[in-house]
Amino acid sequence: MKVTFLGTGTSQGIPIIGSKHPVCLSKDPKDKRLRVSVLVEWDNVSYVVDCGPDFRQQMLRANVERLDGVLLTHEHTDHVIGLDDIRPFYFRQGDISIYGHKRVLGELKKRFEYIFTTEDKYPGAPSVKANIIENKPFQLSGLEVVPINGMHNKLQVFGFRFKDFAYLTDMKTVSDKEVGKIKNIKVLVVNALRIKPHIAHFNLEEALQFIERVQPERAYITHISHLLGFHEEVEKTLPENVFLAYDGLQLTL
Repeated sequence: MKVTFLGTGTSQGIPIIGSKHPVCLSKDPKDKRLRVSVLVEWDNVSYVVDCGPDFRQQMLRANVERLDGVLLTHEHTDHVIGLDDIRPFYFRQGDISIYGHKRVLGELKKRFEYIFTTEDKYPGAPSVKANIIENKPFQLSGLEVVPINGMHNKLQVFGFRFKDFAYLTDMKTVSDKEVGKIKNIKVLVVNALRIKPHIAHFNLEEALQFIERVQPERAYITHISHLLGFHEEVEKTLPENVFLAYDGLQLTL
């Protein structure tokens, strides 16, 4: 299994438009973050988790030629608004499978009515196969995927476990029962927005506490804002098995 971090930034990305914050002005490429998304590949199949506003750029940068499906953590704009850019894959492959909570798919039908409509459909619009995810394992191309339920302030979100890899973003609270699904996993990815507390995201301290609960072999932090600090400086402060993810980082499991 190969994992590629397509984007590791928060909703505005880094640099933020017009910002003079030192992190936004950094010359270090690891401080330049597109909106959060990850590509997971195994047995010649490719799935992405979330498709935000940078989806097209991410697909080009990672040279993705085939897309077998899109898993959606939740319906916030920075995680779904790139859905229209599945068109090149649709034109080559046909309907593209998407997977999400019933609520999330309902929201997409409102925002992308032209994609979901079956009458008088515009010929240039893509089509999807919508698959409802519940909080129980499901099959993707011969692999069992385990949803991890969490709360993003008051909004339910899903993380996902693919074998020994778990990807959680936009989490603020996760129950002990859900943590049990990923206990002692090999690789955990979890969000840490900034140093100060936030109403809907782990800050760095909370992320490290969560990693301690899970006890993975290695952990990577994503969904990072400029307020977390410079990549190089922050990484020096982390436990030896915890790392900051960055755009383009690849892991092989």
